[in-house]
Parts: sequence; structure tokens; C-alpha cells
Amino acid sequence: MPEAGNETVTVGVIANPASGRDIRRLISGASVFDNGEKGNMIYRFMVGLGAVGVGRVLMMPAASGLYDSLERTLRAAHRSSVEEERPMPELELVEMTVRHTVRDTIDALAEMGRRGVAAVVVLGGDGTSRVVARHCSAETPLCTLSTGTNNAFPEMREATVAGIATGLVATGRIGEEALRREKILRVDVNGEENKDCALVDVAVNSERFVGARALWRPRNISEIVVSSALPDAVGLSSIAGLLEPTGRDAPHGLHVRLVPPERAPTVLTVPLAPGLVVPVGVEEVSRVEPEETVALAPGVGSVALDGEREIEVGPSDRVEVRLDPAGPLTIDVGEAMRQAARHGLLNGALA
Repeated sequence: MPEAGNETVTVGVIANPASGRDIRRLISGASVFDNGEKGNMIYRFMVGLGAVGVGRVLMMPAASGLYDSLERTLRAAHRSSVEEERPMPELELVEMTVRHTVRDTIDALAEMGRRGVAAVVVLGGDGTSRVVARHCSAETPLCTLSTGTNNAFPEMREATVAGIATGLVATGRIGEEALRREKILRVDVNGEENKDCALVDVAVNSERFVGARALWRPRNISEIVVSSALPDAVGLSSIAGLLEPTGRDAPHGLHVRLVPPERAPTVLTVPLAPGLVVPVGVEEVSRVEPEETVALAPGVGSVALDGEREIEVGPSDRVEVRLDPAGPLTIDVGEAMRQAARHGLLNGALA
């Protein structure tokens, strides 16, 4: 990675203006994550980046008030004499056609790759992080910040601190000790390798049509494969987490078969979405080892990736899920800041 001072270090920003606004706001107690706050988060992230020498932010264009909020905050900062003394990266928007679809993220990542960004910050939920992980270079460090619904993968972090940590990695002051290679679930359909992927969970759902995408009816889910599972998570992975907690650093994943609660040997009380706690019947749970492939039971329905229905399938379709230990590279913000303290990287005034 380039050292600060040798050349302009650039960090990419992918902010999903639609994250935190899906149908689960209507059927559960999930809150709406305002795009104005997302813009403020990007500003705070930029403050952290600038404090450690990052010179440029390359951002995916975003509508729905997100960029407007960021621009207003930046203008206000420039008018403040105190803020003028604070180093801030130059903000540049990716030149691209905005379609207001997932294609925007894919196109922006392609340009960031061409520009050689030293890291990418992602503001969104599990679905946004999944798209970035699939289309970003496996060697580009990601800082994933939670602005979605269940957020089993991205973290709830103060953006200023996340910006400092990302900047220390991007400028080369901190290396691989603060980076984590994540597991990822590769999904193949009818022998088509890497049809798609999931960072946290793959679920079989009896609802055939993608529709509103989000899952919230456990009776329609027959099996789940997870890369990690924490008992304090919200969403499908929490089912596995309540059975056998499996951290990101664990080499294995889990495969869980579900049945209706009235027929289940084990019934769990599960926080399936914010404000939505439901009984879930479990028939069987087993470990999935690295590079092991799980064949999902055939049937009519859909396959959900990280809590969102993405692939419609019929009884003749063959769906397989493989646990790949060589997933995306992410920045461990806590470890980066511990390294900064240990080596005195933030001691003294920063230029």
C-alpha cells in the first residue's frame, strides 16, 4: 500500500441510499436509517481519513438526499475557521451513469479498481456488503459500516474512528495485523460455478418469487447454511448462533434444517428482525468444513442470500453451497486502533 506523503492515497466510498428502508419496516420494529445521517457518517469518516493523511475520497454517486447532506456538511465545515484547520480529503464522485440499481455499486467498484483505491468503505446492510464482496478485488481491504436492517456482517462503529483505522491501513502505517480474511458462501446453480455468494447465510425458502426480497416468515424456510453464527445477532444466522455459536474466526460454518415448531425436536425463540421475535423449529444442525459443499434439497421456491431472496428455483434445479475460507479482506477497526496505540501512531499533532 502507498505510504502517506509519497502519493495521493485514495479511499473508495460505497453508500447504499436504499439500505435500512426495506419492507421489514412495515412488518417489524426496524427503524428507518435516514440518508441525511448516512451523509453525515461519510463526512465523519472523511475527517478520520484526513487526520491520518488520506488525500482523496472517490465516492459512488448517490441520490435520495445522501450526497446533498454530505455536501451541506462539507460547505458548513469550510465556513468554519476551526474546521478549515482540519485536513480533509478531496471528494470526487465516480463519473458513471446512475441507474438506481445494484448496477451502480458494480460500476463504481470497477472504476475504483481501475483507480487503485487503497481501501473501500461500505455503508449498508448485509446485502450491500455482499455485492461489494462479490465484485471488489479480493485484496482490497473493506471497512463495512452498518446502515441496514439485520447487519450480521457490517459493524456498528462510529464513522470517525472507522475512518482513522481505514486511513492507517490505506496509508500503510498498519498492515496485515489489522486485516481479516473472511469466509464466504459460494452458490452454484445447475453446475454454474459461482452463480452468486453470501457473506453470512444462504436459505431455502418456499416462496418462489423474489418479490420484496426480505425474509420474515420462518415457516417458509426449510434449511440454512451459515458461514458464521452469533447468538446475539439478528436474522437467520441467529438461529444457528443459538444452537452452536460460530465466530468469524472459526474455520467452519453450520448447516441447519428447519421444520414447523409443532413437529420440531427443538424450538428456539429467535430475533428474526428488529422488533420481531418468533418461534423457529429445528430438526438438525451439522458443521460445514472449509471447502465442503452442501447440496440443498430440491423444490419450488427461492434461495435467499444474506436474508434477501435472490434466486428463483424449481424442482429440477440443483443448488449447492460451498464454504470458501478465501473471502473478502476486511479491516478490523478495533485491532487497527489497538495497533495505533501500541506503536504510538496517533501521538502528537497530525499534519
